[in-house]
Amino acid sequence: MRTFLSIFATIAIILGAAAPAAAQLPSVQVKDLSGKTVDTATLSNDGNPFLISFFATWCKPCMRELKAIHELYPDWQDETGVKMYIVSIDEAQNTHKVKPLVDSEGWDYEVLLDANGDFYRSLGIQGVPHMLILDGKGQIVESHSGYTDGAEHDIIKKIRSLKTAE
Repeated sequence: MRTFLSIFATIAIILGAAAPAAAQLPSVQVKDLSGKTVDTATLSNDGNPFLISFFATWCKPCMRELKAIHELYPDWQDETGVKMYIVSIDEAQNTHKVKPLVDSEGWDYEVLLDANGDFYRSLGIQGVPHMLILDGKGQIVESHSGYTDGAEHDIIKKIRSLKTAE
């Protein structure tokens, strides 16, 4: 019986991962860089698509992804109105590294701190970098882990398709 349940749970996880993500964000309390509490269920972009990128200051692929998007982000905003939230999963003792990193890179993203990993875990995310693409209604329409050079071009294609579908 235990083996059957284990196999069933594994199949459910695989099918869940393969199913298209069309869910609202869970309600989790995180902090912004000023220490203000933010409820993740309220993240939005005035009816426009938005991105949520989970990262860590120690994650080299995360840094490559955020830098690559940064180069294109002003054009993306002008074209589509997209907004990007970046969510640090650095533990509490390392969150002091986030603001200096963001400032030194000149990133114009909305920055959130998930020091306990509650938001991260509530979405079933298991590795960084991890990107969520949400439509203008706040529905998660795509979720993917990892970064390969050039993946930012796929992200903007998805954002453009969401804008034309409105």
